[in-house]
Amino acid sequence: MKEQSNTLKVGMVFISMIFFIFGFVTTFIITLSDPVKEAFNLSYTQAFLVNSAFFISYALFSIPAGGVIKRIGYKNAIVTGLLLVSLAGFLFFPAIRTESYLFFLGAIFILSMGVVLLQTAANPFVTALGPDETASGRLNLTQALNSIATWIAPLLIVALILPSQLPSGGASETSLTETVKVQPGDLLLPFIIIAVLVLIIAFAVWRIRLPELSQKGQGNYKTVFKYRHMLLGALAIFCYVGAEVGIGTAISSYIVLPEIGVGMSRELALKFVGLYWAGAMIGRLFGAIELSGIQKQKVKIAFAAIVMVWAFVVGFITLEYSLAKALIFFAFAIVNYLLMQLGKGKANTALSIFAGAAVVLAVVSMLATGNIALWTIVTIGLFNSIMFPNIFALAVRTLDKSEVSLASGVINTLIVGGAVIPLLMGVIGDAFGIQVSFVIPVLCYLYILYYAVSGSRVQT
Repeated sequence: MKEQSNTLKVGMVFISMIFFIFGFVTTFIITLSDPVKEAFNLSYTQAFLVNSAFFISYALFSIPAGGVIKRIGYKNAIVTGLLLVSLAGFLFFPAIRTESYLFFLGAIFILSMGVVLLQTAANPFVTALGPDETASGRLNLTQALNSIATWIAPLLIVALILPSQLPSGGASETSLTETVKVQPGDLLLPFIIIAVLVLIIAFAVWRIRLPELSQKGQGNYKTVFKYRHMLLGALAIFCYVGAEVGIGTAISSYIVLPEIGVGMSRELALKFVGLYWAGAMIGRLFGAIELSGIQKQKVKIAFAAIVMVWAFVVGFITLEYSLAKALIFFAFAIVNYLLMQLGKGKANTALSIFAGAAVVLAVVSMLATGNIALWTIVTIGLFNSIMFPNIFALAVRTLDKSEVSLASGVINTLIVGGAVIPLLMGVIGDAFGIQVSFVIPVLCYLYILYYAVSGSRVQT
């Protein structure tokens, strides 16, 4: 029993590492659209094709990935996914050197194939590593580690791509037009770093012993598709990922607009993108605490206090050591925690509250300007936090172990929302302005609210 427990702990450690990798890669690609727009001289619609090239593979490969995992097992699928990510990282070298945007999009597509395999394997692996009642808590914990990567990714873009573009006077809150343009070659270094590191991690995962999870049973796609709550959950994932990616993609372009009236530089705007993704990290840490098996309320409060301190530190570091901005983010984190208490540890109740909060924040961002518009759009990240893990956990409830990896393939197929929604927002942004395009995420969050309240009920 002790050996089995240790094996499961090793499994959680390494699967958390996988969540970190695909979280970093995903957010790096999403945040890259603004520098890519400048480097290749693109429109909003063309630049948002970066997201489409990445997320379209979910529609094409998630269901086949579920079948592959069922045949070769979780560990082999994870190693294969890592190797695909590494291969794609090296392919960016010829794509960027030839300054071919089409080749660049092709490399992103191959990168995303690896991420699809990783994510299709990782989510059911976590749910299977313990009892069903704490599955949402485990997913929130691993997604929180995923979100640490999503916080770091935009900061890496600022550190490795943008600094060399600043005028000799140094960093200042100048407008986009006062900086030197990003060139395609400036995008290369991060991809080479990703390729090398992921290749090393693939070798390490291949060498370690992961717990073998049974997939025996009569589960097949015919049985999987009979679950109404799973199918509606897949659609909720479409809406969630589309809204989250669409907003994350638009933020840096949105808050530097003169009509918003913030007067912010591109560099600081990208750091606010980092804060948006950091909000998901903070919210998921709260979710991991509230939806875990911890019984003592004092212990939960102690852990929550640590997370609140971390929220302040993250805000302070991310936003150029501004005490005022860090305190604002800290206040929103406290509100996030208090609203989570209303969820009473129930995945569907917490999901409904957070979806409602996201609707309110997105609507205010559409109608407001200045700092109100800035903070309402950025802090949606806090309320996006528990959506994916809670939707996934609700969607695979009552499924047989032999059906979970297949259901994960179906659910992950609808992550293609990350390709469709941002592109639609880009079209609306070109026609009517980025601020108007936020109506699409509002509609997405309304559907998630429906799923939490009604669609997630298991029908017998």
